[in-house]
Amino acid sequence: MKGRNAIVTGSTSGIGLAIARALAGEGCNVMLNGLGDAGEIEAVRADLAAAAGTKIAYNGADVSRPAEVRALVAAACAELGPVDILVNNAGIQHVSALADFPDEQWDRLVAVNLSAAFHASKAVIGSMTERRFGRIVNIASVLGLVGAPHKAAYVATKHGLVGLTKSIAIEVAETGVTCNAVCPGMVMTPIIEMQVADQAKVTGLSPEDVVKEVFLQNQPIRRPVTAEEIAGAVVFLCSPAGSGVTGTTLAVDGGYVAR
Repeated sequence: MKGRNAIVTGSTSGIGLAIARALAGEGCNVMLNGLGDAGEIEAVRADLAAAAGTKIAYNGADVSRPAEVRALVAAACAELGPVDILVNNAGIQHVSALADFPDEQWDRLVAVNLSAAFHASKAVIGSMTERRFGRIVNIASVLGLVGAPHKAAYVATKHGLVGLTKSIAIEVAETGVTCNAVCPGMVMTPIIEMQVADQAKVTGLSPEDVVKEVFLQNQPIRRPVTAEEIAGAVVFLCSPAGSGVTGTTLAVDGGYVAR
């Protein structure tokens, strides 16, 4: 994988940053993307470049905007070279009963969780098929495989992302390009940590008990999956060993969907 060029959306923290680190550790040049404090992001970029010895760039595209997604891909090509690996990781969440679910939040989740992956994949697929190599990995969720209450937009968009994955994989199956989805279970990301704190206030439970009794209730290993475990799955799918795997959903979920 040395010298391959990768884009990882939503990679300034959490799962996306772990994926970027893992790909850089395998010798890939990586375009980071995401929101946050500019100084902190630059520190992350510089540290990653120094540790990996590869080119690490950053683009602050808002992936909810199709034009900015296309500009992100163009910037990656200009700064790194043709895109070999695309990891569509950016995602957001909103929790609400369906009757009260804000229309604007539905539209926002569709834009970030699903449409961004479509526009990014569309922007890279021509070059990938022409060069007869490419890896597209969509970070979905166990909630792209099962349902859950109060998360209509998240569940719908993650199911849609799994469907998009399968459609792309079949379309380009003879071109040397693969497309797969990784479906994480509960991972202790900064977003989840905030949700744990909110649940602790509401329930009166300790943060540790909230994690165990609420967030890990359906995860048989009874611990969070780590971001590094998700990143390892992505590295496998992008490696030569993963070249025969396409159109699949790889659940890294601690047994969640086995129940």
